[in-house]
Amino acid sequence: MSATAKDTLALLLERAENERDAAAQALHAASNQAQAARAQHGELAGYRQEYQQRWTQSFAQATTMDIVGCYQSFGRRIDQAVDTQGHVASHADQRQQRAREALGQAEMRVAALRQLIARRQAEADKVAQRREQRAADEFAARAHLRRMAHA
Repeated sequence: MSATAKDTLALLLERAENERDAAAQALHAASNQAQAARAQHGELAGYRQEYQQRWTQSFAQATTMDIVGCYQSFGRRIDQAVDTQGHVASHADQRQQRAREALGQAEMRVAALRQLIARRQAEADKVAQRREQRAADEFAARAHLRRMAHA
């Protein structure tokens, strides 16, 4: 394999490895974001449940319509926040999945380039071995002819 081809393949491999490393970092960041979004969704859902339980206990006592209205209004806002955070968590999970797929593709490119480099190097080694064998055969043949000429 020529030095230019070797340098080109090495450069391609380096670029592919850098892209793979960037994809791994992106996956790590996406995983952290997805985990945080799911945790926040869980906390909001838990808070909504606690709020409903507290008010259910409060309704056992006498309450005014104003308090019931406040409860319902705040309950709707909590429900809305839980739904919104659920969507955020879902989108974060999708980003994480896309990042995981991108990393897989980047790893496959690196592996393919390494395999190509190994194959090209093996071919170059075979060519070099044949060349050396031919040179050795020619040297042996000439040495044999010289010996025959001297004899």
